[in-house]
Amino acid sequence: MSEPTPNEVGSAPGDRPKMRLARAPLVIFGGTFLVLAIGAALYLRAAAKVNKVPLSAAPKSVTVALARSGNYQPVYRYVGTVLPWVEAKLGPQFVSAYVDTVLVRPGAQVKRGQVLATLDCRNATAESKAIGLQARAIEARQEAIAHEAARVGDLLKGGYVSPNEAEQKQSESLSKEAELLSTRAKLMSSTLFVDDCIMRAPFDGEVADRTMDPGAFARPGTWAVSVVDRFTVRVVTDVPESDFGLVSPGTTAQFRVLSTGESFTGTISRRSPAADPSTRTIHFEIDYPDPNRQLPVNTTAEIFIEAGKPVPASEIPLTAATVRGDRATVVVVVDGRAKRQTFAVKGESQGNLFVDTSLAPGTAVVTEGRTTVKDGDVLDVHIQAAGPQQASKD
Repeated sequence: MSEPTPNEVGSAPGDRPKMRLARAPLVIFGGTFLVLAIGAALYLRAAAKVNKVPLSAAPKSVTVALARSGNYQPVYRYVGTVLPWVEAKLGPQFVSAYVDTVLVRPGAQVKRGQVLATLDCRNATAESKAIGLQARAIEARQEAIAHEAARVGDLLKGGYVSPNEAEQKQSESLSKEAELLSTRAKLMSSTLFVDDCIMRAPFDGEVADRTMDPGAFARPGTWAVSVVDRFTVRVVTDVPESDFGLVSPGTTAQFRVLSTGESFTGTISRRSPAADPSTRTIHFEIDYPDPNRQLPVNTTAEIFIEAGKPVPASEIPLTAATVRGDRATVVVVVDGRAKRQTFAVKGESQGNLFVDTSLAPGTAVVTEGRTTVKDGDVLDVHIQAAGPQQASKD
């Protein structure tokens, strides 16, 4: 009988450690290769994200506007007030009394002579009536004495009375006449007190304000109702004394009413011949007809007056320049790079700056990002056109 082969009975127990030792170099080599491969991959990945270009050489993103050719004409701007042609604040001037009635409210249209409010003046009315009756009695007495003096004068001619008696009658008649005139003067004074209790519209207009209601106590110097006439409004303001020649009567001026946003053109109607002693300012007014009464009064208005002749200039956004006195520093784009230049300032408008024509029209000037760039920096330009503005000078 033959002996069994190793394949039939299996390996001997002593051969298994030898097989494990034979596999160890392969595992170590494979692990080392895997680690090196992963390290190389991470290095290549990190190296691919490193920026090898200097930041100073990278283009800087900026927004630019193109300079435009234009004409600059100084426009002086003032802040004024829209006032009514006339305004009246109605209240008592002589008497103090309680308010009896107030017949109108703000916005009501009134006619001249229309009763707007009344005061409770029964005492003044009664006193006026008493003085009136007293005046009538004195007048009747004076007429009787005058007739008697005339008759005595006729008797004096016939020698029936003495001259002394005739003179006494004549003097008595003159005394009563003087007393009558005095009483009539008192009656006129009391009539003024009575009339002061009735407030009437002094002109055609509108009620602007009402400050008292029935039951309030009114005294001289207070007012209950104000009336304005807006058929013609006055735009008024004060300007520095150096602008005296600029606001001469007849000068064309534009004004914008802030309450409505509307703009109008008018002419200066009048100018004060003297400056205010305390402020050294000159007062002028613009009359503007408003038959439809569309403009609210006691509101703010901006007044614009052109001065001088238009001069050629280059127009750029105000945000593109740093202004120091009469010089403006801007960043222009030359061959794709930033360059700071300085130009003489002609003037400015609401959002635009006018500089000397040495800044050629079409030149790109930096508006956004100019504070972060230096001369020679490469720029990534984004063009944004500047909008038109009207020239002005404050």
